[in-house]
Amino acid sequence: MDDKTIVCRCEDLTLGEVRELIKEGFTSLDEIKRISRCGMGPCQGKTCSQIIAREIAAATGRSMEEILLPTHRPPVGGIKLGELVGEDHEK
Repeated sequence: MDDKTIVCRCEDLTLGEVRELIKEGFTSLDEIKRISRCGMGPCQGKTCSQIIAREIAAATGRSMEEILLPTHRPPVGGIKLGELVGEDHEK
């Protein structure tokens, strides 16, 4: 893939930017997530985590099994504010 390829659509992160972060020494998904916000958008990394993990594996010589996936924290989908505050729906 070309360096201009968008890897994380939610945060508009390109493959070239990912490769540059890896060259700078960020060699885990959590590190890249924290510095670039990839995986923190609406998709929660469902579309970009595997691509970034493959880039890390290729650049570092580690296997995909050695690349730890980032921690996903609920909610991974949208919820209504009323659900958080315990709004009574049976009026």
